[in-house]
Amino acid sequence: MAKKKKLPLAYQPVGFLLGWSSGWLAGLAFRKTWKAIRHEDDAPDALDPDRSWGEILVAAAIQGAIFAVVRSAVDRTGAKAIERSTGTWPTKDKAGRD
Repeated sequence: MAKKKKLPLAYQPVGFLLGWSSGWLAGLAFRKTWKAIRHEDDAPDALDPDRSWGEILVAAAIQGAIFAVVRSAVDRTGAKAIERSTGTWPTKDKAGRD
């Protein structure tokens, strides 16, 4: 298994803000997606006894996919912005998180 690469110190605050904003955006996107799919305001929770296994697992899969896409898009946008403004990619070997 590959080791996680540590981001440079100067990029860490930017990475933190990007991570927070990507989580917020992903949550918003998931809520809107769930409402469009099921016409419900609340997605099923794993501990909700009134929801079926299938419903809970489908909601989790959709949420995970949305989170991964949003996080990748936000991370990539942030890295490209850092590269444009500083002339260097935020990681040493042009690779980021695993």
